[in-house]
Amino acid sequence: MLASVALIGCSYLFGSLPSTVALARISGLDLPQEGDLHAVLWRKVSKIRGSLAIAIDFYKGIIPILIAFGFNLTPIVVASSGVAAVAGQMWPVFCNFDGEKGNSIGVAVIITLALTYRAWPILFFLIPLVVGAAMRFFFSLFSSDEPLSERLKFRESSDPIVLGFPVSMILGFAVAPLASWCSGQPLGITLSLLALFVVIVVRRLTAGLKADLEMASSVIKILINRFLFDRSYLGRDKN
Repeated sequence: MLASVALIGCSYLFGSLPSTVALARISGLDLPQEGDLHAVLWRKVSKIRGSLAIAIDFYKGIIPILIAFGFNLTPIVVASSGVAAVAGQMWPVFCNFDGEKGNSIGVAVIITLALTYRAWPILFFLIPLVVGAAMRFFFSLFSSDEPLSERLKFRESSDPIVLGFPVSMILGFAVAPLASWCSGQPLGITLSLLALFVVIVVRRLTAGLKADLEMASSVIKILINRFLFDRSYLGRDKN
């Protein structure tokens, strides 16, 4: 029991490591003025550093699960270690509990659980993600006459096709626990995937919410926009 609690705690701390913040600072970015650091690194610095930030996030989701599985711990402890790493990235103790969105590391956690336990039906969560990503990719690629290098920066937009990507992301996180339950996976995995969906939603709804509420004309509209589109206002980029 003590080992399980210690591993989950260490997974949270591992997820809290400010790797993306460190990359942004090394790259000379003004952190208080930037939004999603993964996207900013991709657009303003280089695709290599943007990809590196995402790759590190994936490893943050993979390593705790593999360690817990290697020690032959129960499925709920294995899965919970991944959820703890996601929570660590969202609310990192090293950055005043204000971190990233958790999407990349969350995807890594689900894929690793599915592969580790050979729970193939869980991978159905990738379908909405792939569809949303493909739609955004082709829209960005063919929607303007800008040079290819500019189109591949995948800037934020209020176009419905672009807004469909965060919708597909939250749908994918919702599909994972449902697919786990319907396919008869261990209850611990299903509950942990449900917990992952909940923390993703909580982060979407609460990150920067206090500032929004100070100038909100419709709290309900802001919460709906945050839940579906991961931004407060559709007419401008999310800060």
